[in-house]
Amino acid sequence: AFTLKCLNEIFKINLSNEKLVDYALKIGSDCGFFIYNRPTYVEGRGELLKPIDFNLGKYYIVILNPSIHISTKEAYGKIKPDIPEIPLIKHINTPLTNWKDCIKNDFENYILAKHPTIKECKDLLYKNGAVYASMTGSGSAVYGIFNQEMDISKTKLSDYFVWGGKM
Repeated sequence: AFTLKCLNEIFKINLSNEKLVDYALKIGSDCGFFIYNRPTYVEGRGELLKPIDFNLGKYYIVILNPSIHISTKEAYGKIKPDIPEIPLIKHINTPLTNWKDCIKNDFENYILAKHPTIKECKDLLYKNGAVYASMTGSGSAVYGIFNQEMDISKTKLSDYFVWGGKM
């Protein structure tokens, strides 16, 4: 998606974002999301994009990657999507402290059971003060959202490949 945007800019092709999304969707189902590079609610296979007013700018994020390979084919083959009683879009604008109880990555049931190290990473984020933590996509990285910056070097989090910064 970013390559498409760069080519559009460098060669002054002047394609609209909508046209760039069309091309990006030919590359991958979730690539269109990255054309806009802003908070967006995505449905379907990634082609239905609805910009949302959402800002996590006051929070810090820590991403842990335990370097465990997760087969995308296997992850999608084992997923049992759950249609929640309350749509995700309604939960997004609730206080972040509520997310732990209502926003869940459907891949986690299978992946965390098969790879306890990934569950340990998620648990470590909560233990170190994350307001919300989740696995990214089909894994294996996990992220935590924090109210304040933390010194990762003084925690067990530093046992993994880790990145931390302001949202």
